[in-house]
Amino acid sequence: MKMTGEAATQQISNTGTPTSLVRVIAVLLMLSVGVGVLVLTMSNDQAGSRDYFEYWAVGHQLIHNQNPYDSRAIVQLVDRTEKRKNMILRNPPYALLITLPLGFFSLKTGAVLWSLALIGALMGSIRILRALEVNPPEQIHLAGYVFGPALACLLAGQIGIFLLLGVALFLRFHHSRPFLAGASLLICALKPHLFLPALIALVGWIMVEKAYRVLAGAVVALIASTVLICVLDPRVWSQYLTAEPGEKIQNLFVPCLSVVFRIAINRNAFWLQFLPEIAGCGWAVWYFRKHRYSWNWKEQGPVLLMVSVLVAPYAWFTDEALLLPAIMAGLYRTRTSKACINGFGVLAGIALLEVLAGVPLTSAYYLWTAPAWLVWYLIASSRIASRNVSRNGTETCIKDPSRGETQLQKI
Repeated sequence: MKMTGEAATQQISNTGTPTSLVRVIAVLLMLSVGVGVLVLTMSNDQAGSRDYFEYWAVGHQLIHNQNPYDSRAIVQLVDRTEKRKNMILRNPPYALLITLPLGFFSLKTGAVLWSLALIGALMGSIRILRALEVNPPEQIHLAGYVFGPALACLLAGQIGIFLLLGVALFLRFHHSRPFLAGASLLICALKPHLFLPALIALVGWIMVEKAYRVLAGAVVALIASTVLICVLDPRVWSQYLTAEPGEKIQNLFVPCLSVVFRIAINRNAFWLQFLPEIAGCGWAVWYFRKHRYSWNWKEQGPVLLMVSVLVAPYAWFTDEALLLPAIMAGLYRTRTSKACINGFGVLAGIALLEVLAGVPLTSAYYLWTAPAWLVWYLIASSRIASRNVSRNGTETCIKDPSRGETQLQKI
């Protein structure tokens, strides 16, 4: 008598075999990363050298009724080096809500709490993404805990993991709780330039599916966040608009496709940096029109998400943490293909080594990662599609004149 897959899995779990061992390894791995990050934040010098400092400083400015976009005032909060002299947060005012709680804590205490929040967001996101799969294998989701961009976020205190959480929540609730799914998009709006092609598809999907509760949730969350920040600082929008040009972001080297495209053609023509995103938006229109009546965020979402990050006018390696839903979807699809799994292992291993080796986030050595994730996903998906076609047979269209219908028949 053959044992069902569910019964076999249950038996393995009960006997304390590989399933239990994998879970123990996952817990130990996250504890190790958490302890390492917390140790990094135990001194003001270490906390101030991480990107987290910007978020803490902005929260501190808001709580004390000061300009959150005043670069000089932010630098003076702690001893800063000349290298970080012009540091400023570039996120729009409605995104400042996430920094507000940090203003109530010291730099060191806030760093510990911020690190714990990032670890919790990563674990929650992976749990959500795994729950979206039917009978997922026990081991595959562990790749999320050693995904280079996610680890880089933890070490730098960057918000890429929060963006990941926003995407995961939307995927989880866009059918069952659409208002909550829409509200979760406020997290993604922390860096809107990373999602423009995806936003086009989202608007089209809302119109086709009449998913207006998703739209309502997003609008309500955006208005509520904006009103709260404006109450704390009525001049915040004018401060943001005057501070942003002074930051001279065009002088920064961000290791991404759009920046390299501009530098290759004309370093001084900043507008060139936006052409890849315009092309990406055009592709998103075509892609959505092609799949609009059979749109499935789990199927079409991964490619859309990867392209959105690839063509962004600027995107850091840490921003690629939000690609984890696409990565995990690809791994689950290709779980029976050793070549695909090994291929991803090589790419992820190289990226992880760069992070562990301390390669600066401004290094050109991170230029390859975003294109590599996309190419791997496309190759893996095509291999699985070809295998399914060869296994299931070729489908041909046969029209039945007596019924006036077109039927599919396998040959």
